[in-house]
Amino acid sequence: MSQKLKVAIFGASGYTGAEAIRLMLGHPAVEIAALTGESKAGQPIDAVYPHLAGFGLPDLVRIDDVSLRGLDAAFLCLPHATTQQVAARLRAAAPDLRLIDLSADFRLRNVSAYESWYGEHFAPALQPEAVYGLTEHYREDIRSAPIIACPGCYPTSILVPLLALQEAGMIDPSRIIADSKSGTSGAGRKGSEALSHSEVSEGFHAYGVAAHRHTAELDQELSARAGRAVQATFTPHLVPMNRGILSTIYGDLAEGVGIAQAQAVLDDFAAREAFVHRAVAPAAVATRAVRGTNRVLTDIVADRREGGFILLSAIDNLTKGSSGQALQNFNLAFGLEEQTGLHLATAFP
Repeated sequence: MSQKLKVAIFGASGYTGAEAIRLMLGHPAVEIAALTGESKAGQPIDAVYPHLAGFGLPDLVRIDDVSLRGLDAAFLCLPHATTQQVAARLRAAAPDLRLIDLSADFRLRNVSAYESWYGEHFAPALQPEAVYGLTEHYREDIRSAPIIACPGCYPTSILVPLLALQEAGMIDPSRIIADSKSGTSGAGRKGSEALSHSEVSEGFHAYGVAAHRHTAELDQELSARAGRAVQATFTPHLVPMNRGILSTIYGDLAEGVGIAQAQAVLDDFAAREAFVHRAVAPAAVATRAVRGTNRVLTDIVADRREGGFILLSAIDNLTKGSSGQALQNFNLAFGLEEQTGLHLATAFP
């Protein structure tokens, strides 16, 4: 591509925005044309994130000051509810602008379901234009979608491997239990007592028990493939590390299916998908192995309970769980090689 695609990152002063910048700096077909940060407008981005100094990036501006002329795509790294209002304005002002939403605002197809979990939906007319951006499972729909609703970090870690098994008829979706551990960056950059070092370090705890909003995405996707209502049990935990998610999913194999068949399906899925990798052993499914990458590291083993399975999945919550998946979807939307800008190896140790 001789001419670069111009993008704006709305909400560049947050963690997902900063991660999007980091990834785009290594993307040969992207020009970052605008960065927004409402409370930090007028500041250079390296005043907020010193690691982004020296790259010639534009200063932060307010959303209303972004010029849409010549823009090809907008990455919306904004809080839920805010995104719906901004998206409505952008669609009205620039109908050809592709919107890649990293918030929760368009993930749930049913507006009533959204409102039961998040509150009022401020752009219900736009909901039919949005496609759930779980790349490995909605690739063809993503290519032409005006709005790409990138999944939550937890659902990404769970659904990428789990749906491959469900679609192949390997599992009974009636009893799915997902136990996930995440680093603190998943809570965002805004400070709070609960996220201070003294409160988080040297221990971990569950939160959002029986009430976490990402449960709605799990139910939506599992139900869509089952052809009936399915309810997953999901419990997230906060662990004292900066980034990464490790999910352990428990369930039952479909009647007549053995674990070797499920493992073969996972192997085939990983062979087809550039960012999905079957681990050499369950203990190798580790957050440090995917840190800063767009990879999903996964494995499945038999539970000691007859007919049960244990599925493991590790991702980086800010990369594959957010900005990396968003860039992967951007590549699809603009006809680029899916891995462009995402050939990343983790730093180790």
